[in-house]
Amino acid sequence: MTHSNLQTDDHQGFETGHLVVVGTGIMFGGHLTPEAKAAIETADEVYYAVADPAIMVYLQRLNPKAKSLCHYLPDVPRSETYEQWIKTLIERVQAGQKVCGVFYGHPGVFVYSGHKAIQLARKAGYNARMLPGISAEDCLFADLLIDPSIQGCQSFEATDFLIRDYPINVNSPLILWQIALVGQSHWDGERCNRIGLRVLAKELICRYGEYHEVAIYEAAQYAIYEPNIQIIHLEKLEEADVTVVSTLFVPPLEAASLKTDRLKQLGIEHEFSSAPSLH
Repeated sequence: MTHSNLQTDDHQGFETGHLVVVGTGIMFGGHLTPEAKAAIETADEVYYAVADPAIMVYLQRLNPKAKSLCHYLPDVPRSETYEQWIKTLIERVQAGQKVCGVFYGHPGVFVYSGHKAIQLARKAGYNARMLPGISAEDCLFADLLIDPSIQGCQSFEATDFLIRDYPINVNSPLILWQIALVGQSHWDGERCNRIGLRVLAKELICRYGEYHEVAIYEAAQYAIYEPNIQIIHLEKLEEADVTVVSTLFVPPLEAASLKTDRLKQLGIEHEFSSAPSLH
């Protein structure tokens, strides 16, 4: 069975230009993989979209040709900014350059521009690929001691979670991203959209109850810091202290019931682990 939306770059006859998209990881100085570092150092041109000045300086030391992509501007839809990033990357690839696009975290997570640029480059016959990186989800699993192989894991962008009719399973862990930006299409600095957060809180309370404990999580961006983890009841979410990098982790209400007949069929009638906890 083929999937038309899954593209690889293993065909022959590439054009001269080349594109590789990498991520810096979450923690400065500790998460950039050797593979990504080599891609930055050997590129003809490097374009980055990161907010931390220290990371910018580091990237320019790795490759003096590194340049910043245009960042978010007030009253400009984020989608327009992303399209401009794509245009910049593709134009330089078409000019025959070996281009490296650098994004914060994992380059394939919340990086529309990276995905689209690779798709367009491949369609035009250029060699283009993405290198894996360390994401905020990887950090969350480690810091909250969550194993997604136990009871699975549901993961949604917060606005998408609210506007689509997803079949949410309250017996499986839920991760919601960008909770401070719910319903916000324009860049509005560091401010939280309280109206959107209120709508999100009400939706979750309907599903889990107002006294269900959740974690507001922010990964540590420097080795000298600890991750920021706030444990609160859902009734407090609306007024919680959240930032643009806050992620919400919602533990399951309880463990899903076991299919005893299926266990017998499989010959695995031993006990399974309990639901993930915040304690």
